[in-house]
Amino acid sequence: MNEIDKHVGSRMRARRERLGISQGRLGRQLGLTFSQIQKYEKGANRIGAGRLYHIAAYLDVPLTFFFEGLGGAPTGAAPLARDTEADLLMAFRAIGGEETRASVLALVRSLAALPAGAAAPE
Repeated sequence: MNEIDKHVGSRMRARRERLGISQGRLGRQLGLTFSQIQKYEKGANRIGAGRLYHIAAYLDVPLTFFFEGLGGAPTGAAPLARDTEADLLMAFRAIGGEETRASVLALVRSLAALPAGAAAPE
């Protein structure tokens, strides 16, 4: 087992559990058995790039999510902030109607004191 494979698998498991998705359900979505998902999560089997791309899409996270927190690698935001950002993005995507989404975006920008069209500070 490779430490990176274990880390990626651990992040996958944490996100899956946070969303309340079973190993079986994730496996069915990807055309895999729950035992293969289990092996990925333990780091016993390496996840290929294409498969990781599909897992990230289903779990609604960027690919970089799986590598955050690796020793020596830039980690970006704090873990709590990342989880909050992911929750906010999921909720925003679930809003029905373009006008409603535009209103929510305008509200968030006003709370952050950002002009329309401006990028958020890194």
